Amino acid sequence: MNRVVGVDDAGRGCIIGPLFIAGVSMEESEAEGLRRMGVRDSKLLSPQSRERLFVEVVARASSHSIMKIPPAEVDEYVRHKKKHTKLNYLEAIYMARVINALEGEVAYVDASDTNEDAFRDQVRSNLTREVKVVARHHADRDCPVVSAASILAKVSRDREIEAIKKEIGEFGSGYPSDPRTVGFLDGWMREHGKPPPHTRLTWKTWKRVSGGQARIDR
Repeated sequence: MNRVVGVDDAGRGCIIGPLFIAGVSMEESEAEGLRRMGVRDSKLLSPQSRERLFVEVVARASSHSIMKIPPAEVDEYVRHKKKHTKLNYLEAIYMARVINALEGEVAYVDASDTNEDAFRDQVRSNLTREVKVVARHHADRDCPVVSAASILAKVSRDREIEAIKKEIGEFGSGYPSDPRTVGFLDGWMREHGKPPPHTRLTWKTWKRVSGGQARIDR
């Protein structure tokens, strides 16, 4: 048997909501058939297609793992860690945890750092078993098993965002580029004088909205 692992993230840049890291493990021969199933980079798929493929990928995979990184932990690394041990390193830690939880001799990961080799080494340094790690930019687009992982991560985030909206109200996509999200944060701050739950306080958008009050207690 020759199993491969694919790992990807979802929600890296959002200001509301957690960051998800997902991985799938499957026989290499099975991975080659993913494109025929319609598996693509999750960003290129409709929500309905992602939900359908989520079920199909889980059924086809030998195993899978999905991990959630809450906003407070993201803030901890962004705010307090030294250079080269901030958000990229946090992702590397969790990608290694996902790989450790799965079986496979080779792991393909979507590189979060501009330096693919540096990110590969960060992932490897956190592994507890021998695995060949291949880190590439656009692996979620070019490597089918990483595309499959991207679907698991994106659907997990989509579901979490819907749950958060039921708690705090409609806020759009949760990304700083979304005017609806920024408007929601501004309105919440004016009404409550503090950040809404599930907000990343180290993001520049929140600092602007809060007038620099990024260290408000959660």
